[in-house]
Amino acid sequence: MAQTQSGAERLLSLPALLHRNATQFGTAPAYREKEFGIWQSWSWAETEKEIEALALGLINLGVNEGDFIAIIGRNRPYLYWSMVAAQAVGAIPVPLYQDAVAEEMAYVLGHCGARFVIAGDQEQVDKVIEVQDQLHQFEHLIYLDPRGMRKYEHAHLHQYSHVQDQGRAAHDELIGELKRRQAKLDYDSTCVMLYTSGTTGKPKGVVLSNRNVIESARNASGFDHLRQNEDILSYLPMAWVGDFIFSVGQAYWCGFCVNCPESADTMMTDLREIGPTYFFAPPRVFETQLTNVMIRMEDAGRLKRSMFHHYLAHAKKVGGRILDGKPVGLWDRIKYAIGNALVYGPLKDTLGLGRVRVGYTAGEAIGPEIFEFYRSLGINLKQLYGQTEATVFITVQPDGEVRADTVGVPAPDVEIRIDESGEIFYRSPGTFVEYYKNPESTASTKDAEGWVATGDAGFFEESSGHLRIIDRAKDVGKLSTGAMFAPKYVENKLKFYPDILEAVLFGNGRDHCVAFINIDLTAVGNWAERNNIAYASYQELAGHPKVLASIQSHVEAVNRSVAEDEMLSGCQVHRFVVLHKELDADDGEMTRTRKVRRRIVEEKYADIITALYDGSASVSTRTEVTYEDGRKGYISATLEIRDAAVVPVAPHQVAAE
Repeated sequence: MAQTQSGAERLLSLPALLHRNATQFGTAPAYREKEFGIWQSWSWAETEKEIEALALGLINLGVNEGDFIAIIGRNRPYLYWSMVAAQAVGAIPVPLYQDAVAEEMAYVLGHCGARFVIAGDQEQVDKVIEVQDQLHQFEHLIYLDPRGMRKYEHAHLHQYSHVQDQGRAAHDELIGELKRRQAKLDYDSTCVMLYTSGTTGKPKGVVLSNRNVIESARNASGFDHLRQNEDILSYLPMAWVGDFIFSVGQAYWCGFCVNCPESADTMMTDLREIGPTYFFAPPRVFETQLTNVMIRMEDAGRLKRSMFHHYLAHAKKVGGRILDGKPVGLWDRIKYAIGNALVYGPLKDTLGLGRVRVGYTAGEAIGPEIFEFYRSLGINLKQLYGQTEATVFITVQPDGEVRADTVGVPAPDVEIRIDESGEIFYRSPGTFVEYYKNPESTASTKDAEGWVATGDAGFFEESSGHLRIIDRAKDVGKLSTGAMFAPKYVENKLKFYPDILEAVLFGNGRDHCVAFINIDLTAVGNWAERNNIAYASYQELAGHPKVLASIQSHVEAVNRSVAEDEMLSGCQVHRFVVLHKELDADDGEMTRTRKVRRRIVEEKYADIITALYDGSASVSTRTEVTYEDGRKGYISATLEIRDAAVVPVAPHQVAAE
């Protein structure tokens, strides 16, 4: 890194880091964005000018120190600039999930009391206008994309570029005020407020200071030897702490380039064009990529398919060991090199991961088979364990010590302890300041000494010092037999199969486990097309006898795998049902970060769970759904319930549990 410790001590805010970057590597690219099929680029020096113009425009518009500015939209340089400009004027940026419905936005906007909103396009503007009557403090709305906005009433509506133009026009008048506000920023100033996903209730506003963000970014960047010449693709929700620390915190600390895709539809193409060196994705992205690879292989010719599976089997045997620098025989290395030339290298380039030096996954546990698939190809994919309240980093995996079944060792400057119940606690420079307007939750989560309760259960391995996560503490339980119940372990194994998108396991307090399965429409639809199977809807395909038989084979394979784990062998799936609809965030069944809201699912589908346990062969159900335009409706279905073969568990195993 291009700074001394004494220099680092003066870098107490994002605007200070921005100025350092513009001064030290001003001509280097800071942001790229693909628009109309062409990559646009801004250097750090240009970025500083763009952010200064916006900051002056915000002061001109009446933004006061301490105001909250909500930011809604897809990943675009302009919206990242908005977050830094907000801090520069002493305000607090609050990014929102762009796919949230209007009522969800209304809660966050009302809770933080945002006077100003910066929105990406007409869709986001319309959502805010829809709920503005509920927002008594709301005053001004700034929009980025002018398409469709011409006939809107503009008394409190402003085009982003016009706000910048007004800031430039008032430069001489307002620059002194901007510099005065920036000079007041220090490590204790609020950097950002991010809302939790709300798996168990209303989202909470997590207040993160400059100390939280900058120290976390500095430590993590040093741990992975990140440099100024890294390239990342910023495509994950801007409201998620993972994107904020990678695309803002670390980008500004290291000075590397943030690349924004044209749209969600072009993300994979843009990923291939950029070829990031540092890549972060939740398990769902890696699962989807693997599903697409397997679908394409099924469509490939016989020779290509057999070569793929032959070399993939070899990669599974030695790829991870070669990546970790462990001893591997000469012939195995030669064969792996041939496989790399013929299969692994082209495959990595197709996935856009050919240049990845450091890759991370987090947010949910990733299935070990999926994790090992990527590492076997020579992609340095690692797991980290983190939370919004920790400014991401709690544990990380050192190079050469990467395993699918642990989340690594404590991140730099992070302390971890585990209480008698198995719950994990941590404290670190990244520990959040507070939950906004929620002192009770703050006090119940963070004690007077700064220890934070994660809500996760786990333990440290004595031999390696690595942390193993069992599950959410509230989700871990026991079967009536005394065996441990840890649903995530089994669900991740099920989701390894390309045709299973989601799985939810039940069994706490019962004598055996049952499961809900969601099929992956892309994978199963492709299979149906290849086999000339016609279907009119997701519901019809999900209930097809051949689909059910395929899912049953996967469930039974997972049961055999689970039976090998003494501690969790009681979690085998005895009965399952393939649901008639996908679990959906719009229906409240998942969070915006794709985490299942277990309690809601359990209550909503109680009739199906009852049928799974009472021995019924089928169940008729009626479910409320939310359509894309916000309307509510119902779908009815009769679902077949299937029994799955289980491996008998020896009595001594149950006793051991």
